[in-house]
Amino acid sequence: MSDMLAIGKQIMASQPFSQLLKTEITQFAPGHVEMKIPIAHELKQQHGFLHGGVVSYAADNALTFAAGSMMNVPIVTSEFKINYVRPAIGETLIARATVVYVGKTQAVCRSDLFIVKDGVEKLCAVAQGTIVRIGQERS
Repeated sequence: MSDMLAIGKQIMASQPFSQLLKTEITQFAPGHVEMKIPIAHELKQQHGFLHGGVVSYAADNALTFAAGSMMNVPIVTSEFKINYVRPAIGETLIARATVVYVGKTQAVCRSDLFIVKDGVEKLCAVAQGTIVRIGQERS
């Protein structure tokens, strides 16, 4: 396991909400992250789809991890937009995010979210967001 992936797993382990959802970071490199969430019955809405709030959480967390890999400072999400393109029905949600632009005080990132059903990935949402620094550079 790379040092960066180990750091990502450590950060993920420190997030109580991520632990509640059983989120796993599977890839972490400069400007890129992939995370997976197993779909449990408790995470679904009344029509049997994965709740949009869970999809939105995955997009937001992936955006911040991707930005954080490039900014090297404490960060938070300033804003993000999500487009749901199909109901998330399946066994696993995958969020993959990449950095589109990074500057000293902000990064713009994109996250593609896929639902895996019977081993097949299908795009279920696309998000873009702005991540901003909140502190001083680390040494």
